[in-house]
Amino acid sequence: MSIGRISYKTICVLVGRWCSLLSAASIESFKAISPSEFFYRNKELAGFSNPARALYQTVRELTENALDATDAHNILPEINIAIERSDSQNEDIYTVTVQDNGIGIPPHYVPQAFGMVLFSSKYTLRQTRGMFGLGAKMVVLYGQITVGKPVEVITSPIKSSRIYGFKLMIDIKNNEPIVIERSSWPKEGEWHGTMVKVSILGDWQRSKSKIIDYIRRTHIIAPYATIYFRDPEGKVYLFKRVTELIPKPPRKAKPHPIGVDLEMLKMMLATTRRKTLQEFLKNDFQGVGSITAERILRTAGLEGDRSPKRLSQEEIERLADAIKKYDGFRRPSADHLSSIGEEILKIGLNSMFKPEFVEAVTRKPTSYAGHAVIIETGIAYGGSVPMANDPTEILLLRFANKIPLLYDEGSDVSFKVISTMDWRDYEVEFPAPVAVLVHVCSTKVPYKGVGKESIADVPEIESEIRNGLREVARSLRNYLSKKKREEEVAKRAYSIIKYIPEISRSLSSIVGIKDGESIIGEKLLSMARAKLGIEIKSIKDVVIGVE
Repeated sequence: MSIGRISYKTICVLVGRWCSLLSAASIESFKAISPSEFFYRNKELAGFSNPARALYQTVRELTENALDATDAHNILPEINIAIERSDSQNEDIYTVTVQDNGIGIPPHYVPQAFGMVLFSSKYTLRQTRGMFGLGAKMVVLYGQITVGKPVEVITSPIKSSRIYGFKLMIDIKNNEPIVIERSSWPKEGEWHGTMVKVSILGDWQRSKSKIIDYIRRTHIIAPYATIYFRDPEGKVYLFKRVTELIPKPPRKAKPHPIGVDLEMLKMMLATTRRKTLQEFLKNDFQGVGSITAERILRTAGLEGDRSPKRLSQEEIERLADAIKKYDGFRRPSADHLSSIGEEILKIGLNSMFKPEFVEAVTRKPTSYAGHAVIIETGIAYGGSVPMANDPTEILLLRFANKIPLLYDEGSDVSFKVISTMDWRDYEVEFPAPVAVLVHVCSTKVPYKGVGKESIADVPEIESEIRNGLREVARSLRNYLSKKKREEEVAKRAYSIIKYIPEISRSLSSIVGIKDGESIIGEKLLSMARAKLGIEIKSIKDVVIGVE
């Protein structure tokens, strides 16, 4: 059988080949990419979405690293930040330099610390400003993509007799550092710390206000630091240290059982040095003693003398389920957190705003999903605090692990809380000069994105923020109520005292005493002071006389 000149058999062969070609074309090709290549393709995930945001993010990431290298090790920070236009041919090329007096970086770690994405000293259960081991590497990567120059790193560890210099780039394909230049020389002075210098594509005019605000807010939360900043226009900003009080540095801690999921449990079992499951539960977790370990193992149907490394997948799942169901764990320890403290917060707010009233509170540690969290709140009223016409315009100073959060305020849980509070309950009448501070400390801050600019409304955290703000707002209410009463008393007092000269003059003429007007006036003023409880040195403070 044939159709025209082409046989049926030929048509079948051709159709078969065509289907084979279509099938081959529809097969997806798969390949892996390195972390460096992923963030090279998706740099906006880390906050480098445009030149203005990238310049701000660069200053922020390098400053955070500088502060972590100092105050986390009980060193009073001295941070120097400079932004310069580095290319006369292109005004959008900037060189950012950040120098600290911290602990420095061991030279054998420098290439990986700046040239390998997700390599970090922060992958421990301890509060740090950074979380992902990403910040400095993204700065290097962004500079490499936009300008093509290597990052310069100069460092000298504490007690080292030498200074080490590096010029580095990143092998994006393989996520490895490329060391272009390495040098070292004897150290003549006492300096220790790190200096990082990188050239990037930026936009100073659009990022100027954010960068200055970031540094200003950093000094509110860290008034124990001296921060020197020179901008591309040559203007110098100096934020001097106003206290030598420094927050307690965080300590490393073991994970809490509630915060451990199945995959983390598998990794812990595979890497533990403990010989038995009983020892593993007691020694590799916080808050687990012998009785708790026995109860968990009994629920999981596992013997305590079993080797942790020889459990089957099904047994690991039973153990994870038993941990999840157990409700007798103590709250997670907060030793690995570093709150600012009420006194330092008040010093910072006072230094920046010179308010007539300031209060701060550090809440007791709580937890969410097995992660310890400490909420700190503060409030400032008056002084140089800007006026707010309604709760949504209140100056909200948001911080997470001592990092100022400037972007995405409207989506942050703190904004939700202050916007829904009834400020009339606290004697605040808008427009009012009110500033509110919220600081969230945790090893697991629930950020809404890799850019780390807003915090999700986790119920436990939202509740703590609301209770903390209510606490400082009640103190403000007491102050405003007292102030209002004093003003009313003073108003009544002034309405009475202003007639003392006329009364004194009249009484003096009646009794005929020499200098009677002055004597009687002083007696009446003394009686008014005692009765009304006000401080007026002289009648002239109120009125010169009544004609």
